[in-house]
Order: sequence, then C-alpha cells, then structure tokens
Amino acid sequence: MVLYGVMTGTDVAKLFIAGLVPGVLAIVLYALVVRILVWRNPQAGPAAERIALAQALRAFAHVWPVLALFALVIGGLYFGAFTATEGGAIGAAGAFLFALWRRALTWRSLMDCAIETARTTGALFTILIGALLFSQFMNFAGLPEALEEAVTAFGARPLLVIGLILLLYVVLGTFFEELSMVLLTVPIFHPLVVTLGFDPIWFGIVIVMVVELGLISPPVGMNLFVVQSMLKTPLGVLWRWITPFALADVIRLAIVVAAPQLVLFLPGLMR
Repeated sequence: MVLYGVMTGTDVAKLFIAGLVPGVLAIVLYALVVRILVWRNPQAGPAAERIALAQALRAFAHVWPVLALFALVIGGLYFGAFTATEGGAIGAAGAFLFALWRRALTWRSLMDCAIETARTTGALFTILIGALLFSQFMNFAGLPEALEEAVTAFGARPLLVIGLILLLYVVLGTFFEELSMVLLTVPIFHPLVVTLGFDPIWFGIVIVMVVELGLISPPVGMNLFVVQSMLKTPLGVLWRWITPFALADVIRLAIVVAAPQLVLFLPGLMR
C-alpha cells in the first residue's frame, strides 16, 4: 500500500483505513471455510483444549499493549491526528517503549534492529527510486495514453477492463513476486483506471488483494512452491487444501469489485 500510494500520489493513510473492511471480510470468509472443512472432516481441525477465564485474562495481560498501540496508530490516522509517516514513527516509538517495559531489549538487540532497519530502508528506497524512474519512462513513452486510446477505440465496458486487469495479475502471480508486480504494472494501469472513472483508493485495495490471490492460486501460484520447498509437502496436497481459501479470496474480490463503497466509506469519513 505504501509503494502504491507513493507511486500514484494516493493518500497512504486512507489506503490503510480502506483495507480494514476487506480484512475483516477475509477473516469471516476464512473462518467459514475452516468451519466447512472441519464439518466435513473433523480430523482436519480437532478441538483445542478449553482454558479457564482466569488463564485467558492472564494471557491477555501480555498482549494488551500491542492492541493499544494498534488502536492508537489506526485511530490517529482515522481522526487525522497525524499522517501515515508520523503514525509509523509513533508505532515504532510505542513498540520500543513496550520492549523496554518488558525488559526484552538489550544493547545488542537494539543494534541489530537498527542495522536491519537501515538495510530494509535502503533496499526499499532503491526499489522505489527505480520504480519512479520506470513510471516516468512509461509516461514519456506515452504508454498509458496509448492504452487508454485502445480501450476507448474498442468500446470495452469499464468492468470488463477491470476484469482483464485482475486476470492478468493472477497470471503474473505464477512467476512474479508481489513487489515486482506492483512496481511494473501500476504505472501502466493506474492512469487507465482513473480515466475509466474508478477511485484510486479502491483500485489500490483491489491490487493488493489480487496480488495476494495470484501468489497462492493453484496450480502454479509462486508461494505454493515456496511453501512446498520449506515443508516438503506434496504439491497435490497443498493444492487440495489451499483451493477453498483461494475461492474465498475470489469471493471477497468479487464483493469488493461489485460494491466499492465497502472500501470507500471509511476513508470518506476520515478527517
């Protein structure tokens, strides 16, 4: 979402808030899939041991600061108390104080965090600079305008164009990872989608969702081969178990495409 926002000039905070409803929808659909799978085959998910309320409350005492930090950052973004960049700084500071409070931070671990942060930041900025250069080259070459003219000449319906774009992302997921897909395609498709009258915030959420789907879609989603190499599980078994969840993602994507207001109503209420 951050890369999409920077590349397209879309408000990153609104993208974060817009992702809440699709995220909750994913939870509901995944839980429904698990329920159906366990109903058909109880051994697929045997019942866990019940714990007492007092034990649950003691466990919650260890995680409430994380939940409070999440509520602080998301709430601050939603009510306009700070920007997405400031929210990231507040989240980092809150996590730092939480680590100090739990006495889980040493000078060695602090140095490791700083070094890893510098490496990750440097890598992301290098990628982002390249992506912005690529975007400018596409603009100078006139590729987005040529694509708009081609779509207009064919008289294709806007939803049909969106459907073809989404199908392309599913195909790209077979041999690209998510960062490459976003960086190479957003500079081309974003101007076309805006010209067709779609909201860029909605399109950003759709892009994130379809990229995830492309990476797990059987039989050749790239993440399936990554998981198979790590767990040494036969691909046929992975395909069988991942398919219901991939179908849940397809349903979620169809709902978001058919009802854009599910994504846009929370950003519309932001200050």
